[in-house]
Amino acid sequence: MDIVPITDLINEFKLQVLTGGVDMTNRYLVGPEVDRPSLQLTGFFDIFHHRRLQILGRIELIYMSKLSPEIRKERLQKLFSYNIPCVIICGSKEIPQDLICAATQSGTPLLLSSDRTSAFIAEVNKWLRVQLAPCMTVHGVLVDVFGEGILIMGESGIGKSETALELVKRGHRLVADDAVEIKKVSNTTLVGSCPEITRHLVELRGIGIVDIRHMFGVSSIKSTQNIDLVIRLEMWEEKKEYCRMEPSSDTISFLDKDIACITIPVRPGRNLAIICESAAINHRMKAMGINTSASFMDKINAGFGIGINNDIGS
Repeated sequence: MDIVPITDLINEFKLQVLTGGVDMTNRYLVGPEVDRPSLQLTGFFDIFHHRRLQILGRIELIYMSKLSPEIRKERLQKLFSYNIPCVIICGSKEIPQDLICAATQSGTPLLLSSDRTSAFIAEVNKWLRVQLAPCMTVHGVLVDVFGEGILIMGESGIGKSETALELVKRGHRLVADDAVEIKKVSNTTLVGSCPEITRHLVELRGIGIVDIRHMFGVSSIKSTQNIDLVIRLEMWEEKKEYCRMEPSSDTISFLDKDIACITIPVRPGRNLAIICESAAINHRMKAMGINTSASFMDKINAGFGIGINNDIGS
């Protein structure tokens, strides 16, 4: 798990700082969860997730306005006595002065958002889950092909970057070359991106480093992409038997999440870009319940394939 500085949160959501004199240098968020300290304002502190981002909405502010000044001051002092990363106020333009004073005295950043509380919580929770997601880096190329995130892997020099370049020329979008950062943003979703230093760049042996954005325009690049399919390139072995009818289903695991994986043998004359396009379309069709290979094998097994032998497709 990573950490998110409070200053990044402020810049991302354009929050207004209400406690100008508070130092935010060493203020961080360490988890994606957010909390609304409603019960704490009633005096219940037996369970308080104080390390989470705290959000006060109109309901909490209205409740505070009903309290007597003495009780409100006591509850706020108790609230801010914990080491809270920061407090964000949503959906209100009238901020109680004693709330600002209590935050300032405790050294807790008090921030203001113009968004409605529920909408802000949804957006900040999604953003924090991406920022704080478990992360790893793999060697490969990530390309958006017809909306499918295709991670191309294989030994160095096998043609991953050249395949990505051809895919870009055919109208698809490059996400990352050589190093792909993978984040697990949920139990079902892996998102790939590129390190800042190599963003938009591709290394081609014999040519060097080329800038895809400058060569093909901004429509040829993408900052992030869900990873839907892994294509593993390997050198063609003449003595190896390759199944041409229904390849066995295979998966590869990243951060305890299995991703469908297919192996493509490479030899001169094979157009890897077209093969990757076909693999992307075929993967989407399977997700829609259309499995051409399985249907064809069912016809053969049902007796419609009389005379068809293992040489089919040669």
